[in-house]
Amino acid sequence: MGSVIEETEMELVDFDDAVSVAPNWKLVWWRFKRHRLAFYSGFVIIMIIFIAAFPGFFSTQNPNESETRGSFIPPQGIHFWDNGPALFSYAMVGKRNPKTLKMEWISNKDEKIELRLFGKGYEWEVLGLFKSNVHLLALVHPDTDKPIHLIGTDRLGRDQWSRVLHGTQVSLSIGLLAVFLSTVIGIFLGGISGYFGGILDMVIQRLIELLQSIPPIPIWLALSASLPRTWSVTQGYIAITAILALITWTGLAREVRGRFLVLREEEFVVAAKMCGCSQMRVVFRHMLPALSSHIIAAVTLAIPVMIINETFLSFLGLGLRPPAISWGVLLQEAQNLQSVALAPWLMLPSVAVIVTVIALNILGDGLRDAADPYH
Repeated sequence: MGSVIEETEMELVDFDDAVSVAPNWKLVWWRFKRHRLAFYSGFVIIMIIFIAAFPGFFSTQNPNESETRGSFIPPQGIHFWDNGPALFSYAMVGKRNPKTLKMEWISNKDEKIELRLFGKGYEWEVLGLFKSNVHLLALVHPDTDKPIHLIGTDRLGRDQWSRVLHGTQVSLSIGLLAVFLSTVIGIFLGGISGYFGGILDMVIQRLIELLQSIPPIPIWLALSASLPRTWSVTQGYIAITAILALITWTGLAREVRGRFLVLREEEFVVAAKMCGCSQMRVVFRHMLPALSSHIIAAVTLAIPVMIINETFLSFLGLGLRPPAISWGVLLQEAQNLQSVALAPWLMLPSVAVIVTVIALNILGDGLRDAADPYH
């Protein structure tokens, strides 16, 4: 019993020694791993990023291919057993109801659609570098079998599953780019304000107060509504990203300014100045690394806000517009009760938004807690 206690005490001593000499990033990593929910949320975000990078691989149909005779097809299930291991789905047959004139879809148990993993389908671009026709789930006989729609189709007969996956790429990339731009602006202006002070600090702070005094939603609505409808998808993408970035940098700028006001009086910063280090070296080599963990946490928490903002603007028709595919554009189909009543699966893109936002918020909370490992 005594030997066990001694071994435990020795392990604690070794751990304390390791903590005392460990660099800051390792302390952050150790603390983050203890936050189990945030740790597993990180794996969810990695999977979402992988889907956003290669949406064509996970898609089953071309997201822009429409079939008016296949509008509002309900979700089709996948079956794994048919007198033995198998992978198939039942074809859908539509019949017009003579009383309501509504198209009613039922599964045809006599017609099976054979599926396979890592099969060939339509061509898609891999990161814009080259084309591939390999998909995670594909038809065994693409020329003869009917297509499969895992979460149904919209009013134009376009596959919702493939459109949600491609919408992940657009919505997530807008969030990441907008946060990147706002972070660069916030760090630059906040750093200048906190490091130099004086007239620069006063001007930048008055600008921040002016922007923060105006409600953000009316600004977004006004700027988005002013975008010409003749613009291409790429131009609209860049414009929405810039609008989101140029309005959301103020919070981070104030936080960076406050930290710089404290750090510029710290001994290691004063010592660097006395050693003859240039101002650029003092800022980028000594001050910013001390803020890196805090900035990472702030950025992680800002991404879901950007995604929600883009979805909100596109849902109102003021953000991205068709033929662009984003979560907000997809949710436009569910704006009226008639569409939701006919095809409730049109609301499924909201599940992707909810899962991504919750996972990012949990990850951001874990990183924020881990950013102060000495606490």
